[in-house]
Order: sequence, then C-alpha cells, then structure tokens
Amino acid sequence: MMTFCFAGIRNFSKLWKSNPYLGLSPGHSYLSLFFKDCYGVGNQQKWFSLKAVSAQNTKAGNLLIAKARYFRKGDEGSNKQVSSDSHLFAAGAAKKRSQMNPHKEDHALPPVRNTIQLPTKPLNSQEWDKLKEDFKGKTNFESWIILQMAHSHSSIDVAKSLLSWVAAKNNGIVGYDLLVRYLYLCIFHKQTSEVIDVYEIMKARYKRLEPEGYTLLIQGLIHSDRWKEALLLLEDIKKVMVPSRRNYNDCIEGALLHQDVNLAWNLYQELLDYDLIPTLKTLKTFFDFGKNIKDDQYSNKLLDILLYLRDNHLYPEESFAHSIKTWFESVPGEQWKGQFTTVKKSGHCLGCGKTIESNHLSPEEYEFLKGKIMRDVIDGGDQYKKTTPQELERFQNFVKCCPPFDIVIDGLNVAKTFPKARESQVLLNVVSQLAKQNLQLLVLGRKHMLTQHSKWRKDEMKKVQQQASCFFADNISEDDPFLLYATLHSGNHCRFITKDLMRDHKACLRDAKTQRLFFKWQQGHQLAITRRFEGSKLTFQHIPSYDTVVQTTGDSWHIPYDEDMVERYSYEVPTKWLCLHRKT
Repeated sequence: MMTFCFAGIRNFSKLWKSNPYLGLSPGHSYLSLFFKDCYGVGNQQKWFSLKAVSAQNTKAGNLLIAKARYFRKGDEGSNKQVSSDSHLFAAGAAKKRSQMNPHKEDHALPPVRNTIQLPTKPLNSQEWDKLKEDFKGKTNFESWIILQMAHSHSSIDVAKSLLSWVAAKNNGIVGYDLLVRYLYLCIFHKQTSEVIDVYEIMKARYKRLEPEGYTLLIQGLIHSDRWKEALLLLEDIKKVMVPSRRNYNDCIEGALLHQDVNLAWNLYQELLDYDLIPTLKTLKTFFDFGKNIKDDQYSNKLLDILLYLRDNHLYPEESFAHSIKTWFESVPGEQWKGQFTTVKKSGHCLGCGKTIESNHLSPEEYEFLKGKIMRDVIDGGDQYKKTTPQELERFQNFVKCCPPFDIVIDGLNVAKTFPKARESQVLLNVVSQLAKQNLQLLVLGRKHMLTQHSKWRKDEMKKVQQQASCFFADNISEDDPFLLYATLHSGNHCRFITKDLMRDHKACLRDAKTQRLFFKWQQGHQLAITRRFEGSKLTFQHIPSYDTVVQTTGDSWHIPYDEDMVERYSYEVPTKWLCLHRKT
C-alpha cells in the first residue's frame, strides 16, 4: 500500500521543518491505481504504479483507492447567452434549438446533500473526531473531506490540521491522495514555499511519480526561484511517456515569467514536434509577453501562431483576442488599429468593409473532397450495416440516369420538422415551394412513406413524386450516404436539406485536412428550415458565403473568436470577429 509515513509527528505543520526520514521498509509493495485525472490537470484516466511504504494501518491505505474527482475552476452555468446569428452553424445555435425544442424530462436523481459543513478554521484532534462521528456518508471520511476542501478551495491551515489529525491517529501514516490534494490547495492559494516543501518530500522518497503528481509540481514550481527544476520533471516524464500539452504550457509560462524567451520558443517547438496542439493559454502567453517589444523575429513567430490557428481551425477565446489586439497596437512604429465587430451576410466586415474569404471550394478542393467522401464514407464507411451493396448500386445507377440536381432533400428528416403536422404534408409543402423556382429536386425517403398512414397520405406523396425525382430505400437503410453521394455527384452548385449535422460522417474522414474541407463545404451547401408562416410559407436559414477562419491580406487581419458568454459546440463557428488593419 502506498503511503507517506510521518512517525511521531503530532503537529502536521512541523513536518515542513523537521522533514524526518521517510524510508522504504523492506516489505514495500507496488500498488496500481486507476486514478482519475483531477484538479484541472487533464481529462484522461491513467494507470500508474508507484513503489511505496508498506502500510501499517489499513485505514490510511484505503484513502488511496477512493475515487478522485475532477474539479473545474468554473462551472458551466445555464445562464449563458445565445448568439442571435441565424445560420445553422453559428455559435450558440444548437443551444438555442435545444431550448426551443426541449427533450424529455430529466429524471436524474437529485444530488446528495452534504451531511456536514466544511470547517472554516483549523480543528484540533477532538474536533476532527467529532466531525467524523457526524459524517453520515458511505465513503471514507478522510478522502471525502479532502475532496470537498479541494473543491471549495479551503484554506491551507484547515487542510494542515486535517493532515496532522490523520498522521496522529495512524501512527504517522498519511495517504498519498491527501498529500496530492494538499499540494493542489497550495498551488491554488499560491503558497510557493509550501509547494517547495512538498516537492522536497516527494523528491526524497520517489524516483518517479505518477502524471498528476508531476503536473501539479511543475505547475507549482514555475512561480518560484527554482523554476528550472520544473524542466527536470518534464525530462522525467519524457522517459516514460509524452508530456501533456498542459506540462508544456506550464514550462513555457515559467520560462517567460523568468525572461528566458529562447527557452520558451524551444519548448513550443518541441510541443509541436510531438504533434500536440498547444493550449490557447500557451499561445496567449506569447502575445502577452510580446507587448511593446520591437523584435522582428519575435513578431514573425507570433504571426506564425495566427497562421497556425488558421491551418487548424482554432478560435481564440475573447481574452486571447484582446491580447492579440493589444499586441498589434503596441508594436512600435507599426500603426495597427483593431476593433471587435461582426461580418455581414454578404461576407463584408462591418468594421472595415473588406470582403472575408469565400467558403466556396475551388475545383481542385471539390474534386479532392468528393473522392475522399466516396472512398471513406460511401465505399469505406459503415453504411453496409444499414443497407446493402445491391441497393447502393441501384441508387448510383438511378442518379446517373437523372440530370444534375439543384437540391437534394432528406425526405424523412424534413418531414419531421414540425412534430404536430402531418409528415407527408410538411414534405409536400417543402417540395412544392422549391419546385416553383424551377429547381431540379431529389427527395430521398424510405419505402414505408408510400404506405397509407395517419402521418403519410398517398395522395400527398403522389404530388411529391410529380414535382421531384424520388428514391425510396429499404426501411432499414441509412439516408445520409445516399444524400452525400447525390449532392456531390450533381456538382458544386447542388445543396441539400436536412437537420442532420453529419458529425458521424465527418468522423469517418481520416485526416484533419479532409475534415476541414468537408465542414467548409457543408457550411456552404446545407439548408435548414427555420419557421413556417401563414399559408404554409417556409423560410430557410441563410447559408454563410464566407469562411470562418483566421485570415490576412498583409495590411489587415480578421480573426474570429469565441465570446465569453456564448456556448459554442464543436461543429459551430464563432460569429464575432477581431478586425485589425494598418493605419495609412
């Protein structure tokens, strides 16, 4: 059992001064733990094994197998604003749709109330004994209370009194998890000297730590005059695994805090060489450091970071966008001016009037994407689990015999747009409205839609077939591969209508470049119905004509960014922009 043994210690605060020998007993053992990442260190679960002192007290050992929880620095509240932008992929649009169309009631159990109140001042041994007696939970009290302390960011003195009590009643043995959580509190409260003391204890007793221990120590050391020892810990990690981007972020931050610019850039390059995606915090740190610095080499590296954001479709947070703006405006002699703005539906920046890059794919990009989708989604995907090669071939022959389509309609999906309306009537209304524009239409459906039913009337479906080409697949078939095939086969002008955001099919594409091209194509081609007016008049959400990526013309930059109070899903794009242009 892995523990820290503090023999004879009655006051835990004395530990930092006395630092008694904590030797490994001859009968030490290994303990493998399934330790869930906590304290904001990361979000992956990892196995690790540590050589440790044999436990003399099983209660202290039990602390090690208590489940750790992940504490976020701030909760994602339910009071976030939703952007008013109207296109399908606008940030906040999915959240707004979910609010307008609530799902079934959540029957989750209410959270269990705390049976005791966390102490606000240090307790003596008798007071801790009484608190444990009052605890009604089924989990280990010591593990539970230190978790709550970490979650509530309790004071260091209160946590020390807990560890002192645990050491006294367990023959000087304190579980490793208590020490790590204490380390977290030291870092949160910026108690650097305490971090150093914990570091000395761990360094004396263990040749290697688990990833969370390394991460917390690095995070704590970078703010001290011993910050370079964080680099030694980074090297220790590299002996057994690739360090996390969080590890690199902290080391880069430490290097810049202590004015070692070359080291910071070297660490950044090392991070990229590992194919890790730097955190936005890392990138922001470079911009914050570069304020008022006239250094062409440093400036060029910052511009490379902006191009990195473009190439990887990354969007800075609002505070990062402010840092970018501040840096541009601070560079001596450059005369940059920035403003926060939006882009018109026409694709023109509301701030400077320049045209934002089009999301229209070039002929080369279109053919590349078409080939990839045909291979990875149509031919190489999992569609045969829900259809047959024979049916897919029948559909391909059907499409070849038809003229190119202008709009492909996911019939069953569109028919369910208005739950209270008859499905065949909704589909007929959509088809009739589009047919008036002399468009070549294809409706994809399933065979059950042709059977008389309360939701499907034969006369209405006959009218649909009179105004559009129709293909009805077997009832078990998946519509999306057919929809993608027909749309791409018809050409770059063809658009499609469905509420499905195609996330599964995007995931089938095997490289990031193709996924980004698919999303760019999707934004420019997918139509969605918004609302129905009197007389069955339907309206569609506008399709953006511009590409939401970082872009530059040399004398201007346009950078889309995430607003602080808008919840954006991964398949959505920001609606706010930072416009930067050089004064003339």
